[in-house]
Amino acid sequence: MERLDKILAGGGLGSRKEIKQLLRTGGVLVDGQEVRDPSLHIDPAAAQITVFGKPFHYQKYIYLMMNKPDGVVSATEDNRFPTVVDLLDEEARRFAPFPVGRLDRDTEGFLLLTNDGQTAHRLLSPRKHVPKTYLAQLAQDAQSSYIAAFEQGVTLEDGYRTLPAQLALDENNPRQIRLTIYEGKFHQVKRMFEAVGNRVCYLKRIRFGSVPLDDTLAPGEYRPLSAEECEKLGIEETI
Repeated sequence: MERLDKILAGGGLGSRKEIKQLLRTGGVLVDGQEVRDPSLHIDPAAAQITVFGKPFHYQKYIYLMMNKPDGVVSATEDNRFPTVVDLLDEEARRFAPFPVGRLDRDTEGFLLLTNDGQTAHRLLSPRKHVPKTYLAQLAQDAQSSYIAAFEQGVTLEDGYRTLPAQLALDENNPRQIRLTIYEGKFHQVKRMFEAVGNRVCYLKRIRFGSVPLDDTLAPGEYRPLSAEECEKLGIEETI
């Protein structure tokens, strides 16, 4: 059971203050009865709610796959650069989503946004080792010796030794690679290649967990995760 104002606000109808003003109009019905009390506790999964005659479908959490573009910051706000939240429409922003982890400003690709803090914490937990796969263009040809080096873990400039990672070379393009890592240290992919004497010129995350980036999404576009994609990421709470 949850408060009616919290349910309506969580469903993207406005702030708590705006919800109270909405309720005063008498336009909200719960199971056919007009309700003006914002503190009324109801079961959002069982109650039938209408707002000015239109059915209200309660959605507590939002899960979005975004193809993050270059030049945008993985944050909810920033004083210098546009953020990924700035790319969302008003309806999505009402859920107050935030990025799960971060991609560097110049890195593109799969970024998950949600307002589900518990799921975000689980997916980012070092103990879960959620795989993240990247496509990278290097300044110099990738060497076959990188494969074993990355599999053993690379020692970064600060002495930290990364977890084992899987590197795949491209037979048709010696400067293009795919890399799967299981942690998310600061600038990790770039630092790993610097540790073996190379440099990343372009970086794009193409898979998060077992979910690939939707290749129909142009940079800056996003869409809700499908039920199947939520299941692959272990997301059970979708209302």
